[in-house]
Amino acid sequence: MKRRHADASGRPRPAQAGAALLTAMLTVALVATLAAGALWQQWRSVEVEAAERARAQSLWVLAGALDWARLILREDARSGVVDHLAEPWAVPLEEARLSTFLATDAGNPGQETDPGADQAFLSGLILDLQARMNVAGLLDNGKVSETGLKAFARLFQTLGLPPAELTAMAENLRLAKAASTGGEDIATAPLMPERVEQLVWLGLSPRSLEVLRPHITLLPVSTPVNLNTASATVLFACIPSLDMAQAQQLVNARKASHFRSLPDATAKLGPMKEPLNAAWHSVSSQFFEIRGRLRLEQTVVEERSVVRRDGLEVKTLWRERGTPEPQTKTLQ
Repeated sequence: MKRRHADASGRPRPAQAGAALLTAMLTVALVATLAAGALWQQWRSVEVEAAERARAQSLWVLAGALDWARLILREDARSGVVDHLAEPWAVPLEEARLSTFLATDAGNPGQETDPGADQAFLSGLILDLQARMNVAGLLDNGKVSETGLKAFARLFQTLGLPPAELTAMAENLRLAKAASTGGEDIATAPLMPERVEQLVWLGLSPRSLEVLRPHITLLPVSTPVNLNTASATVLFACIPSLDMAQAQQLVNARKASHFRSLPDATAKLGPMKEPLNAAWHSVSSQFFEIRGRLRLEQTVVEERSVVRRDGLEVKTLWRERGTPEPQTKTLQ
């Protein structure tokens, strides 16, 4: 005869009741865990989709901003060949809501803009790369240029940088250029840099690069310095007969009236031992850098592009984009 685990009143014993309660609790915990896991997976999928959507929207907006900047440079070319800092392209775009750039449909005056545009903020600027000294000017017909070396030596001296790094950079640039055209052993020559930050390949230290960055550029061809946009430091370096005080006076003078030609600049400079050289000095520019920054909710995307303007054609040479580092400052 089987024994029943019950007390005199017929109710289950405490051990059986505890086991049933424990089983119920485990079942509830298992269901809660599965539900939490499913909820987390769904939340993660939504977040990934939202981030991807924001990234795609950012890229489209920045592509439009680049086209807008190219249009500004193209229209500037129609107004004349002289480039200076009082022109529309030189005015930075401070951070503004994207909705301010979107006009309502002319046929539907009551139509509202996309609500998401109120949460997107766009900023950017156009920089004249010929306001800086072009590292490509260190070479002339495959050899180190004496004129270019002297100009960069003045820049290095002004900034307190070691001359040995300039010598190494010029020689390694010559070797890299020769190797790229098959004139040197590719195995021993350094790689030919395409960006300013890659000049460390040629023997420039990271510290020197950071000091030089606001004053130099690296373009596919040699370019003259635009006297209308260059800083006093660059003017001092690229004009041999100029001292720093005169360079600053030149910057102040062009604020009142920009230089319309090299003879005009020469007249304001006064008598010089060495006249301005069209190979190194100009009052117009072809190469520009376009920077754009889009802040969309929690996503921030920055884009940097280099363009070349040839007449009315503005061609993009390269583009790069990414999210800023935590210490990166807002574009100014």
